[in-house]
Amino acid sequence: MTRIPTKEEILDWISANPTLTSKRDIAKAFGIKGSDRIDLKRLLKELEAEGHLEKRKRSYSDPDRLPPVSVLQVKAPDENGDLFAKPMEWHGEGVEPVVLVIPRASDPALGEGDRILARLTVVHEEDHNYEARLIRRIGANPKRILGVFRKRSEGGRIVPIDKSAGTEWTVAEAAVLGAKDGELVEAEQAGPKGRMGLPKARIVERLGDPSAPKAVSLIAIHQHGIPDDFPDPVIAEADAAKPMGLSGREDLRDLPLLTIDPSDARDHDDACYAHADDDPKNPGGHIVWVAIADVAAYVRPGSALDREARKRGNSSYFPDRVVPMLPDRLSGDLCSLHEGVPRACLAVRMQLDADGNKLSHRFVRGLMRSVASLHYAEVQDAIDGSPNDRTGPLLDPILKPLYAAYGALKKAREERQPLDLDLPERKIVLDDDGTVQSVNFRDRLDAHRLIEEFMVLANVAAAETLNAKKSPLLFRVHEEPAPEKLESLRETAQAAGYNLAKGQVLQTRHLNTLLRAAAGTDDAELINLSTLRSMAQAYYSPENFGHFGLALRNYAHFTSPIRRYADLIVHRALIKAHGWGDDGLQPDEIDRLEDTATHISDTERRSMMAERDTTDRYLAAYLSERVGNEFSGRISGMARFGAFVKMDETGADGLVPVRSLGREFFHFDREAGTLMGSDTGMVLSIGQRVTVRLAQATPVTGGLELELLSVEDKAMPKPVSPAGRTQRRKAIKGKRKRDKIKRKVERKRR
Repeated sequence: MTRIPTKEEILDWISANPTLTSKRDIAKAFGIKGSDRIDLKRLLKELEAEGHLEKRKRSYSDPDRLPPVSVLQVKAPDENGDLFAKPMEWHGEGVEPVVLVIPRASDPALGEGDRILARLTVVHEEDHNYEARLIRRIGANPKRILGVFRKRSEGGRIVPIDKSAGTEWTVAEAAVLGAKDGELVEAEQAGPKGRMGLPKARIVERLGDPSAPKAVSLIAIHQHGIPDDFPDPVIAEADAAKPMGLSGREDLRDLPLLTIDPSDARDHDDACYAHADDDPKNPGGHIVWVAIADVAAYVRPGSALDREARKRGNSSYFPDRVVPMLPDRLSGDLCSLHEGVPRACLAVRMQLDADGNKLSHRFVRGLMRSVASLHYAEVQDAIDGSPNDRTGPLLDPILKPLYAAYGALKKAREERQPLDLDLPERKIVLDDDGTVQSVNFRDRLDAHRLIEEFMVLANVAAAETLNAKKSPLLFRVHEEPAPEKLESLRETAQAAGYNLAKGQVLQTRHLNTLLRAAAGTDDAELINLSTLRSMAQAYYSPENFGHFGLALRNYAHFTSPIRRYADLIVHRALIKAHGWGDDGLQPDEIDRLEDTATHISDTERRSMMAERDTTDRYLAAYLSERVGNEFSGRISGMARFGAFVKMDETGADGLVPVRSLGREFFHFDREAGTLMGSDTGMVLSIGQRVTVRLAQATPVTGGLELELLSVEDKAMPKPVSPAGRTQRRKAIKGKRKRDKIKRKVERKRR
């Protein structure tokens, strides 16, 4: 019988081998085989229960994950009053995780710069990766500031660009680093925090002029740490790349594949073609081809291009620029499926029945030539009866068969019932110098939906093929909503007069019933936003937990390898599984799939936050000339310090500070999501229609401050007399007590 190691021996080995931490690795290290693995599993579970190990998926340790107890540095509260922190010790190669501190009522107040010992829980949220519970506070460290330098007679001041950081910093003459008035600078805290006066800082880097319109995205890129310059070896590799030939590939150049993209697209990584199925056993069926740029042929595992692509994780898109995952030589040229040019691709041929169900599929590594590079609007115009010179010759032979196949896929979609949110997407239009020209909402055309459905179908085919071949891959995972978020959605729906049934296994069709009930009413936007907020954040994982939002069991990203590293991993997995070459998924890549999944999920969130911050700043710049104007909107969020309002015209979010609502005290009820005036009894809650006046717009931070004029078409209440104030406060106190009792009773019933 094999000797089972002691707990101390296991811990020592894991500490010495931080990259080999799965149960299989541990068993191999100690020569444990067969039934002895049961005893090893028991030991690992005991170590986990004792707090010595934390199991994450199949690994008991992970150099790209924070330990369960970590030292954190607290950041300034954000606009919602949430307290985030950064890890003081981070050894991972990926993006530094974001931690949300969850305070308890008994916890001491924490401030910016405090260092704390905290217990962490892994989460998959849009703006953070961990949640922390305070163990104890252990001190403070210098912090870094990004802001605009303002010159004074001796030294100067820094105005932070982060709208959650309201304090200015003073800079001594010796610490200016030659910065000029109005320049964007990065600085760090100089010396300990003083109790009196402004905190002190020293400038460590000068970043240029923030007043230029095109500097808006640069601020976000720098603030969020997005790499925007390619190292010389990466550029050299890209520049040395040559177009791929037909050798080892299936010739697809006679297939009339075409690309359909936004009018301003810089790259084209997917093409499609469809025709009626001539198989007599499949009457009314369709054949759909989806071809994707063969990025794996150029970005080889372990190369400088590969390391940089993994580091970036994805491309980041801003109104005035793109920070690409790959150099332009690849993203805009060799890997872009340009019209009339032979291009290497991975393609999938899918057979559909008349109801849009996929009957079969097969993948090929091929060489294609796009017959046209079209944009959504001109394709839709052609189908709607207004073809142009480009789309006219393609209408009958190519475009109509595409739409016929899409018609079948719509039937399958209706049967599957993926989540059907209706949330307009903003589009910021800039002129040549980067100034905001207009803020519009993007049109949602059938041409958009057609491409989306084809891409979803191809992604499903990729996941199914790799599953069948028992190949490792990265799945796109979207888990079900957390119970507490679902309960919050249920309460919001009930308050608006709708019902979301309890006591059943939640499916997307249940949420769609709610969304359809609200469609076309004043509550539609509220219900859509509340449903979106109840959703978990999607992420990448080598383990398959399904995709709740799309109502799919198997889903992997395959269709955008130019801009997403996850898709490149799936391409390499397909290449290896089919034996198409030596550029498939390598053993070391398989070993670190979980690390890669965590890393690219983090870079995706990083890009989302940077893109959102940039949009906020552009909207603030656009609205800065309309200070004093009145706007209609809806309360979209609530915090102790005020109410957030989403304005109808632009979709911009602004804050109505509590201090602007009058001299009375406003009680914040977190559970109910309300602010109630102690004197007037006025109640503000999420979803209410309001009229506001724009009081202030600050482009450098993206902040909008609003003045509340009316709620549900009722003017703001007048101040109450002292006698009436006392009576009102007693009534409100009684109401709060009754509401509290009512909530306790409801919780017991559940």
